[in-house]
Amino acid sequence: MPYMISRAGQTYGPYTLEDLQRYVTTGNILLTDLAKSDEMADWIPVAQILNPATAGTPFPGAPVPPAYVPPVAAYEQPGGYAVSPYPDPPNLHWVLVLLFTIFTCGLFSVIWDFVQVLWMKRIEPQTKAFPYFIGYAILSFLNGGVSMRANMMMLHTGHRHPSLLSALISIAVFVLVILYRFSMRDSLERHYNSADPVGLRLGPIMTFFFGGLYFQYHFNRINAMKQALRYRSGF
Repeated sequence: MPYMISRAGQTYGPYTLEDLQRYVTTGNILLTDLAKSDEMADWIPVAQILNPATAGTPFPGAPVPPAYVPPVAAYEQPGGYAVSPYPDPPNLHWVLVLLFTIFTCGLFSVIWDFVQVLWMKRIEPQTKAFPYFIGYAILSFLNGGVSMRANMMMLHTGHRHPSLLSALISIAVFVLVILYRFSMRDSLERHYNSADPVGLRLGPIMTFFFGGLYFQYHFNRINAMKQALRYRSGF
């Protein structure tokens, strides 16, 4: 039986019961979120679906779907700032990421993408971005070795022979990096519009062309917003 999830006026899903159990475990769905299937007349807390014994007891904060809460206000409670249980994203300024990438001929970009995807895996262990990135990184270094070998052969023979293996690896690298970037985009939007809501939206064109640099720009914005809220609340 599929369930829809409602939080802060936004609806997500559908999810199976197994999905709900898994996402509650990872923190992507909260027990106080509201859930409803096609066969249910009213929205009820996720806790009552996972544990029907609680159905007869009132559950605080979830009698009706909540009204829309602006992204910044989602971090504020009557007593002050609501500390997010999730670690902040990597916070190196995106301009520095760009400069280091230029100075290292692109090597730093791969390293920083790895830092980002490791953080994402901590936040959402089931993210597909991680295996795609590992495949992309391995094949990139393999392709570099194949190209170096071809250059050495050219020095000895004076002729550069086209390598079918290098061409195939290059195509695979391109496919994997696109899969990685869009999987990362999906994971980020899912996390920052459900478990840690800030209303994040990532454009497909910027994701395609700039990937980790584009993500870092938004990480800097998110961290700045959270730091401002913490400062206002005395954290």
